[in-house]
Amino acid sequence: MNLRNSLTIARRELNDSLRDWRIIVPIALLTIGFPWIMLAVSQFVFNYARSFDQEALFITVIPFSMMIVGFFPISFCLVVALEAFVGEKERSTLEPLLAMPISDLELYIGKLLPSIILPLGASYLGMILFDLAFKWDRQLDIPATLTIQIVLLTTLEATLMAASAVVVSSHTTTIRAANLLASFIIIPMTLLVQVESILLLNNHGEILWHIMAGLIVANLIVVRMGMKIFNREEILAREMDELNPASLVRLFWGFVTEGRGRFSLFRFYRQDFFALLSRNRASLAVVFLVMAAGLALGWGYALIYQLPPRALDLEQLTGGSLRENLQNAPTMGILPAFNTRAIFLNNVRSLSAAGLLGLFSFGSLALILLLIPMAMIGFFAGQIWLVGQSPLQFLVAFILPHGILELPAAVLATALALQMGASLISPRANMTAGQSLLASLADFLRVFLLIVIPVLLLAAYVEANLTPQIVVWLYSR
Repeated sequence: MNLRNSLTIARRELNDSLRDWRIIVPIALLTIGFPWIMLAVSQFVFNYARSFDQEALFITVIPFSMMIVGFFPISFCLVVALEAFVGEKERSTLEPLLAMPISDLELYIGKLLPSIILPLGASYLGMILFDLAFKWDRQLDIPATLTIQIVLLTTLEATLMAASAVVVSSHTTTIRAANLLASFIIIPMTLLVQVESILLLNNHGEILWHIMAGLIVANLIVVRMGMKIFNREEILAREMDELNPASLVRLFWGFVTEGRGRFSLFRFYRQDFFALLSRNRASLAVVFLVMAAGLALGWGYALIYQLPPRALDLEQLTGGSLRENLQNAPTMGILPAFNTRAIFLNNVRSLSAAGLLGLFSFGSLALILLLIPMAMIGFFAGQIWLVGQSPLQFLVAFILPHGILELPAAVLATALALQMGASLISPRANMTAGQSLLASLADFLRVFLLIVIPVLLLAAYVEANLTPQIVVWLYSR
């Protein structure tokens, strides 16, 4: 890769943006005028709240105002990035650009850099003006740690929006279609900014470091996806955004039947299921690692937050007291109603949500939904160990009877949900991202309907009817 080629394209894009008054004028107004508006708003808050703790207001309201000042200019990342390829196509300048003797990676980076540089530069300038104006108006400095946090968050958010928008621009044929798809970028980012605002206004700035770590991972994923699926031949060949339901159904059915045309339930259980496991073994390995990490995390929290010893007194457990506690658990928001139907529906909803959320989060949220219950198991096992009882006996009594069925079903569903999300980043060999997604969806639905649901139903019956008896038998001896 020759970075000089990418920089040449980046300079060309920056010059075009700087000559477009529709971009420059709004950015200039937001950069120069908005900091003074936010300064006036923060001054109004201070005047209104003189009777409150002004120091607390200073460490919450001012960083919040600075974050908003920085966010508005970076929203233009979408405007610039969405035109990266589809705008060239509408102006009939795309073919000469793609004909340049440079690699796809160099072209992609050359289009990505200017989408970030101009809005981010305006954002930095706006925050500097706000900082200087605040210092001049109140003779106070904004804490350096919060300033660094806001600058880093703004940078990561701008990069994520631009990288996502460039991917959208390279896979649409009109600016109108690209703008419609941009809502899938700006809405999650706006929600993220709202969460960050709540954290700042409640003086929980330390959590912003964790959000930054998540944004770094998201940036790496999206940039890698853009590099992986960028193909100039496909951009030139794509004439219009056409949705052909019949073709999609035929393609999907081909994945369901493994290319045979007819679906055989016997063949699925005897042959296709094991082939499916083999091609998803990497996702299965990741899920097992996450399960182990969840148990370790829960155990670690048990060492930090120890419960009172009498809270886990299992030696005097009786069938009546156990059943009463299980029936009361739903009122405390711990468990669903303790019967087969409620447990089954709760597990199906959870794993269905894992599939849906995994699709929109590159698989990460599916892993989190599995990590949480594993951390809870690790937490209670650690608490049992701290009070001098056997964690192995706890796991055998409370988890193993139904867990021997429920956990494999959860592992399968989570691994295939992870694979669906990952298919957009790393498509299967000789497949486009769309084809890879359809193939992963076919795998998920087959396994979910034919294996996960029946196993969850049996596991729910065992949990509601057999697990309490085993617990009482082991702890009342």
